[in-house]
Amino acid sequence: MAVEGRAVEGRARIAPQSGVKSVRALERGLDVLLAVRAAGGLGLNALHQQLGLPKATLLRLLQTLASRALVWRRLADGVWMPGSAGNGVRDPACRLAEIASPLLLELSGQVVWPSVIAVPRFDHMEIIETNSPVARFDFAALGPVGSKLSYLHTATGRAYLSACTDAERDAIITRLAPTDASVADRRLLDAIMVQTRNRGWSTRLPHHPWADRDREIVRRDGKTSIAVAVGGVGAPIGALNITWPTRRAQVAEVAAQHLASLQAISGQIAALVLSEGFTR
Repeated sequence: MAVEGRAVEGRARIAPQSGVKSVRALERGLDVLLAVRAAGGLGLNALHQQLGLPKATLLRLLQTLASRALVWRRLADGVWMPGSAGNGVRDPACRLAEIASPLLLELSGQVVWPSVIAVPRFDHMEIIETNSPVARFDFAALGPVGSKLSYLHTATGRAYLSACTDAERDAIITRLAPTDASVADRRLLDAIMVQTRNRGWSTRLPHHPWADRDREIVRRDGKTSIAVAVGGVGAPIGALNITWPTRRAQVAEVAAQHLASLQAISGQIAALVLSEGFTR
């Protein structure tokens, strides 16, 4: 309420000087846009509390802004994010999530199991979007956005690690290797990377002995995943997966049914990334 009141006072001081009345609907839309951009993303309830506008009004304004790519709604949690139009997005990961979100929604219509898209960080992959809330068989929520995934022990991490440049892969593995890492352990990891590149997609298996993050969770969580890298300018920009309960299907079965859809959606994301020419 207070924010809206200050905005109204400011407009009241300006309007008499111009002699022209302002457009109230446009003012409200701009208030919503500025609030979303200032916060880097807001949910409907947070916007309602901050601006004091009815939720039905906010939804109409948000849908109007979304139609012009000024905002977009994240699948993972329903948060309204700054859109790409008007230089609203400066973080490449946020722009990638914006690109991927509608395609993840499309993927959920083709595959019954949920997916995430993640991007590389210093010693882990970070989830930036997921279709888990809209998946038909959302057996367990994936994410949330910001969750960290292992390079070594998740299909998502392995998909990226196998597709990145040799220099980047070596740097990541050097950071993750324990002080007592054996030659045999490194050879096993190299063999996993070669197998993944040759096959064109990754799994969690075989398990690797290094005690990186998520190793024990992955071994015991009752889930299985396959993943593919998402191409970028000169190097992959992330990875996209499908995750399901291990007891419900074998890897070969899910790959036979859904790998083509996963690869097609990854390709569409990559094509949009390449058309914009942005890199991480």
